[in-house]
Amino acid sequence: MAECAPIEWLFEAGIGEARAALVEDGAIVEARIELDDGALRVGAVLAARLVEITVKGREGRVTVAGGEAILSPLPAGITQGAALTVEIVREAIPEAGRAKLAKAMPAEPGTHPAPAPDLLARITASGLPIRTLRAHEPDALEAAGWSEVLEEALTGEIAFPGGALRLSPTPAMTLFDVDGYPPLEALAVNAAQAVGAAILRHDIGGSIGIDFPTIEGKAARQAVAAAIDAALPLPFERTAMNGFGFLQIVRRRARVSLPELLRADRAGAEARALLRAIERIPPPGTRHHRIRPGVLAWLTARPALLAELARRTGMTHDFEAI
Repeated sequence: MAECAPIEWLFEAGIGEARAALVEDGAIVEARIELDDGALRVGAVLAARLVEITVKGREGRVTVAGGEAILSPLPAGITQGAALTVEIVREAIPEAGRAKLAKAMPAEPGTHPAPAPDLLARITASGLPIRTLRAHEPDALEAAGWSEVLEEALTGEIAFPGGALRLSPTPAMTLFDVDGYPPLEALAVNAAQAVGAAILRHDIGGSIGIDFPTIEGKAARQAVAAAIDAALPLPFERTAMNGFGFLQIVRRRARVSLPELLRADRAGAEARALLRAIERIPPPGTRHHRIRPGVLAWLTARPALLAELARRTGMTHDFEAI
């Protein structure tokens, strides 16, 4: 009997971002990217100042090193302008036209400021084996399907046996639309399994809506709900599937999902993927690169990343617009 491939994290300290993928049986079951952008991260404990009380007795806005955050709950008796120590419990969420500020809560008494655990620390805390990847080695991330996962996140198109999902992040919730062929009961169960896997793979939290095909009978709808329960580890809450095929899931949301992260800055996502590809070109390498104007503008505005690319590859690189 063949031995199963091990479950392990693959980790890569890239240029402009850190990447990690939990790989089981040769496929990515969780994909994570952490940008090197100085944003407020979950778990950071920071000195703060209350600059505005937005909901009396309940919520306010604080300034911290690195930006602003919503503070909830408010400590009893606190006044505007007071200094306090806070812990970041949810990162900022990008939205069209505006962004939801990071969310903080008062730190426990006696807690001292400390940085948030980074991506490597978080996957280390899982207790699973970690393999750190190097640019000169075979591309284990790509072999496990890294580019395909990024494509899913950017396009929202996710295939599964007998059908396909369309993933659409919105300000209110992340939506999955199910499409496929009869029999509808089997299609819905397969879709439920695919949705559960996609939620884990893309680190989707908050409110999640799934628009299944309309299926008849309580037992058939319960089978779909049971497939969700089997595919998605706790903790989460969900509704039953209603008569129109809609089911809602609510999961804790601490970080931006992979689709939200990549779609919020498509030029940046493309640029970082390009830097990764250039870093992996075997010697003597390629010095000249022709890229899209938006990607060129993004890279030009970040000379530190180009300097790091030169350091890692041993040569400077020239970029021009296509």
